[in-house]
Amino acid sequence: MSTPTIRELMTSKEVATAFRVTPKTVALWGQAGKLSSIRTPTGPYRFFADEVHALLAATTTEATR
Repeated sequence: MSTPTIRELMTSKEVATAFRVTPKTVALWGQAGKLSSIRTPTGPYRFFADEVHALLAATTTEATR
């Protein structure tokens, strides 16, 4: 039996700060499937940090071309 992998999570506000958008925009990305997310029992979205960093790197690379 393998050990489950623990992935770091980020809040909508943290993701919004990284992308320089509003937390509402980030929540919409989660709803649209642009970023994988989970919801806490109280409702807020949490995003997987590795996916956020990968999308940020891809977006930054595209913008600098």
